[in-house]
Amino acid sequence: MDFPSDLEIARGAALKPLEDIAEGMGIASHLLEPHGEEVMKIKLEAIAELADRPAARYVVVSAITPTPLGEGKTTTTVGLGQGLRHIGKKATVAIRQPSMGPTFGIKGGAAGGGYSQVVPMEALNLHLTGDMHAVTAAHNLLAAMIDNHIYQGNTLGIDPHNITWRRVLDVNDRALRNIIVGLGSRADGVPRQTGFDITAASEVMATLALASSLADLRARLGRIVIGYTRDKTPVTAEQLTAAGSMAVIMRDAIKPNLLQTLENTPVLVHAGPFGNIATGNSSVIADLIGIHAGDFLVTEAGFGADMGAERFFNIKCRTSGLRPNAAVIVATVRALKAHSGKYKVVAGRPLPEDLLRESPDDVAAGAANLRKQIENIRLHGIPPVVAINSFPTDHASEHQVIRDVAAELGARSAVCTHFAEGGRGAAELAEAVSEAADEPSDFRFLYPDSASLREKIAAVATRVYGADDVSYSSQAAAQLDTYERAGFGRLPVCIAKTHLSISSDPSLKGAPTGWVLPVNEVRASVGAGFVYPICGDIRTMPGLGTNPAASRIDLDEDGLVVGLS
Repeated sequence: MDFPSDLEIARGAALKPLEDIAEGMGIASHLLEPHGEEVMKIKLEAIAELADRPAARYVVVSAITPTPLGEGKTTTTVGLGQGLRHIGKKATVAIRQPSMGPTFGIKGGAAGGGYSQVVPMEALNLHLTGDMHAVTAAHNLLAAMIDNHIYQGNTLGIDPHNITWRRVLDVNDRALRNIIVGLGSRADGVPRQTGFDITAASEVMATLALASSLADLRARLGRIVIGYTRDKTPVTAEQLTAAGSMAVIMRDAIKPNLLQTLENTPVLVHAGPFGNIATGNSSVIADLIGIHAGDFLVTEAGFGADMGAERFFNIKCRTSGLRPNAAVIVATVRALKAHSGKYKVVAGRPLPEDLLRESPDDVAAGAANLRKQIENIRLHGIPPVVAINSFPTDHASEHQVIRDVAAELGARSAVCTHFAEGGRGAAELAEAVSEAADEPSDFRFLYPDSASLREKIAAVATRVYGADDVSYSSQAAAQLDTYERAGFGRLPVCIAKTHLSISSDPSLKGAPTGWVLPVNEVRASVGAGFVYPICGDIRTMPGLGTNPAASRIDLDEDGLVVGLS
């Protein structure tokens, strides 16, 4: 018998009324705003009303460096939330909102998978409550205000060749990466080169994810730097008188969305910042609500522990004031085999046949990556737990290698079958996480606020990535000097690099040593509250593949969605 599709499983879910889900979290009905029957927004007043309740154990789910296929981090996050309930704990899950670019591209949706999903799947992956569209509109309003200001005389003296604010759209469209606006007659604007990023890469999205209140969001939007004058003075959205209107557009988007898992565990879905150039974490506001909604709050950080978890610790937790109790590192046999350097995994293509054969030696050969990611969690004083996300093609001998590596480094581990068995398949992981979260933790940031930007970059590069040193292009060095002079030096850093290697070179697997991190350019997301050095060719507008999911998604004769994965 074939295993049912994610969509078939999701449609068979026995959903509870969201009012009942919220009540179990301690959230009263007057704090809820229905969006149809299966999704609700939570008013921000819930933060204050829940503040007197005990704080939950705070757990972040990260991973080893993934293959291009992903290693099931969201599925594991959802499975863990369900698994905690199987061992008698009340859990809340907090995840990012999926971008429709990947949904219609290669990756598909981001609701989890199998019997560890967030439902309703269609709503989650397609529009939800319109937060993505609000981010798109607010971002592009600012872009329009910039070009209008230049057209109307440019009293701020913006240098048209030093405008850093592009436009955004929530699709994968490589043809929009570089464009020229203002073509046509004089009345059509001032011609200049610009381009589009995907909405998840918008600074407005990152700002939404890190804001703690509506007033904080409004202030952060005003601090957004859109470019510079010819004497290198930053120009802000506040100076363009655009921030107020942007905040109005974002007024409802700042409220987290409440959904549930297949097993009726509450899920807070909010914000979706890009994992390469932003934090890759769901919102601070969702966590400020979820931290008082049960025994555990389980959240997910994008890509590997060197990226999403590092940013969770040093940016998100620095902003929210919340302190984690444990971290989960999702590992798979296939990814560790890929880190042996013997196999090439390509998104959209079948796995190499040899990779599926039993080979504990190949797993051991790639285990350096797992060891380094465990070390990266411990750098921040948090106990790690290794979640072995089991696939049908795995072998017990291969799982044992991963368990042995974890034990060697003093980390707990668990084999997880949550995709096929739901929360029951994550009960062992839930027990391990519960034990780890009860350990005394010594959470610490990697660097102090007072460190210079170069010192912060070096700390991440050498201690987390394993680089020997950092090199700067002349452009990057000048930009860092400009940001320090402008007062941005106290901001944390969010290093934009490949997610396919701990290093900046996607071809280097395992835990590379003897290399130097090249910083080609540095940009400042002052509204969001971080500076991001760019190390390599980072695409902020993905393209579609030869066989995108968009070619398979459709409506059937009953008007139901088909082809969504």
